[in-house]
Amino acid sequence: MPITAPHAPAWTIRRVERLGPRQTEELAALLVAVVHGGASVGFMAPLSLEKARRFWQGVDAAVRRGERALLLAELRNEDANAPGRVVGTVQLLLEQPENQPHRADLAKMQVAPEMQRQGLGAALMQAAEDTARACGKTVLVLDTVTSSAGDRLYTRMGWQRVGEVPHYALWPDGRPCPTTYFHKQLT
Repeated sequence: MPITAPHAPAWTIRRVERLGPRQTEELAALLVAVVHGGASVGFMAPLSLEKARRFWQGVDAAVRRGERALLLAELRNEDANAPGRVVGTVQLLLEQPENQPHRADLAKMQVAPEMQRQGLGAALMQAAEDTARACGKTVLVLDTVTSSAGDRLYTRMGWQRVGEVPHYALWPDGRPCPTTYFHKQLT
């Protein structure tokens, strides 16, 4: 079921059970764009489309096994039956250790550069929280670059800061960056 905001945004958000070739290509292009734009999402620049495709093929396999929930934000299309271009995504890592069946990790949130600062990140976060609840998860955790747009978004959305690890990861250009951990208790 698509998730929409009251002001009818230019996108719809939905959970997918498998990726088609078009979606894989669009997600690969999105990943390359955000990494080349400076996002620290686990990849270094320059990132090739082939490496990005392989990543999404691995995500697709994990989604099919039920280990992850994958949400896509797609631009609305004039033809309601035709899917729009993928402009954002977020994942929930559902597969957790035996003693943590109630927890999920929120990961790899990405918003196309031209769609940033339009509310799409907040809509993806809300959709991820709703999906987590539907999956029976009551605790979510995530990490993000300290003082980033994501850091500010998660704070605004009621996530609780746990702490910061200096030099935890690298920016795509190789410089070290600090990471902040957050959690949210779902009711």
